[in-house]
Amino acid sequence: MDLYLKGKTAVVTGASQGIGRAIVKELVLEGVRVFATARNEELLNSLKDENNGVVTFVQDFTAPDGPQKIAAAALASLGHVDILVNNAGRSAPMDVVGSEEGWEDAMTLDFDRPRQLTQALLPHFITRKQGSILNLASTYELRTINGSSVAKAAIVMWSKQLAGQLGQYGITVNCLQPGLIDTNNIRRFFPGEERKKFAAQEIPLGDFGEPQDMANMAVFLVSPRARYITGTVAVVDGGMRHYAF
Repeated sequence: MDLYLKGKTAVVTGASQGIGRAIVKELVLEGVRVFATARNEELLNSLKDENNGVVTFVQDFTAPDGPQKIAAAALASLGHVDILVNNAGRSAPMDVVGSEEGWEDAMTLDFDRPRQLTQALLPHFITRKQGSILNLASTYELRTINGSSVAKAAIVMWSKQLAGQLGQYGITVNCLQPGLIDTNNIRRFFPGEERKKFAAQEIPLGDFGEPQDMANMAVFLVSPRARYITGTVAVVDGGMRHYAF
């Protein structure tokens, strides 16, 4: 299926590894010129070497001026931006009485900075009357406190509200919610045989997903093929979550 993405431009955060890297590679395959940003220069360089059409930018997303620097560099490099994928994030398990520093770090990375980067690019999107914004979400069925999940829940609510106001400009805003995807971020919580044991009990498809599974859905959601999809949360979880309907 042609996704009509050839010639488009995209910004992807947290692009050096895991889900972000897979999204970048899939976008490139569809003919998109990608501005890939992350902190790890070595991994970004290897991403650029492996994929034509990738512009890399080393930047700590959590820095106070990180979103502004990324937006300015992306516009300078690409000329215009059609797609924004807010992928950067990290699981943040906490005690029931978590430290303020831990909460501040989680909210900064997983809510404040994606919001600020989006807001930095929104005037550009609105002027051009087009754009696709995709925000990576998180699971909400945890039984323990996780600052990232709380921040990502805020991202979902904000995304839905944003979608309601930006539709008039031809801009879509969606969220992509992963299940357990085989990345460094998740492996540390399932050592040894724990992954197989958990997957056998909780995931109908029998195993964790791969970053490519997320990339496949992400690229569709930011494509013109998904022009009538906005304000929604797409789930890629192998059937793990339980819904009434």
